[in-house]
Amino acid sequence: MTTYVLVPGFWLGAWAWQGVAAPLRAAGHSVFPLSLTGLAERSHLASPDLDLDTHISDITNLLAFEDLRDVVLVGHSGSGAAVTGAADRAADRIGRVVYVDSGPVPSGVAQIDLTGREAVEANAADGWRYPFPAWEEFAGSEVSLEGLGPRERELMSARATDQPIGTITQPLILTGAFDKLPKTLISCSFPLDKVNAMIAAGHPFFAALSGPEWELLSLPTGHWPMFSRPADLASLLAGIG
Repeated sequence: MTTYVLVPGFWLGAWAWQGVAAPLRAAGHSVFPLSLTGLAERSHLASPDLDLDTHISDITNLLAFEDLRDVVLVGHSGSGAAVTGAADRAADRIGRVVYVDSGPVPSGVAQIDLTGREAVEANAADGWRYPFPAWEEFAGSEVSLEGLGPRERELMSARATDQPIGTITQPLILTGAFDKLPKTLISCSFPLDKVNAMIAAGHPFFAALSGPEWELLSLPTGHWPMFSRPADLASLLAGIG
C-alpha cells in the first residue's frame, strides 16, 4: 500500500481532496490531505508575513512528525512551488512527486512568475491577500472550468479562502536534491500532444518535463479534477502508487 500526501492549490484546503482521499483509503492506502497555513481551517493564521517557506515547512513537518517515507507527494495547481521545495528539502522521504495540472517551479523563480503577476497584484486585498476570483474572471483564460457544475462551483466559492500573497511571491531556492526524484504530470487542461509540443518547443513552463524521471499522464477535464472527476483522479493516483 502507498502513502499519499495531498496538497491543494490556491484558495483550497484539505477539504478539497475528500472525493479523492475516500476511494484511496477504501483501497487500503494511507492518505494525508493537508491544509497549508493561512488557508481553510487554518485561515485564522493568515498574515502579511506568511511566505513560501511557511508552506514548505507545513509539508516537511508533516512528513517528519508522521515519520512518512516513500511518499507520493501530490500537488495541485498553485502549490507547485511549495511541493517542489518540500520534495527538495525532504528528498529522502519522497518516492515520487505528482503534479496535478501543475508543475515544478525552477530555483530562483516565484510561483507568481508562472501564474501571472498582473491578475494577482490587481486583485490583492490589503496588499497581501489574493481572493478567490469570480467565476466570470476565468472566461477567456487557460484555466478550464470543464466539469464544474453549479454544485461544485457553489462549494468552492463558499469554502475558498484568500491566498496569502507572500506564499506566491517569494522565490523558491532549491539544493538540487529534487532533480533526480521520480515525477509525474497529470495534465487536465492540456491534452498530452499539446504538452509534448510545448516541451519540444522549449516552452519555459514545460521544458523541465522532458527528463527521463518524468511520467506524463492525461485526465481530460477542467483545472480542478478533484471536483470534476475525483474517482478517476484517485484511480490514476492509485496506479502511480
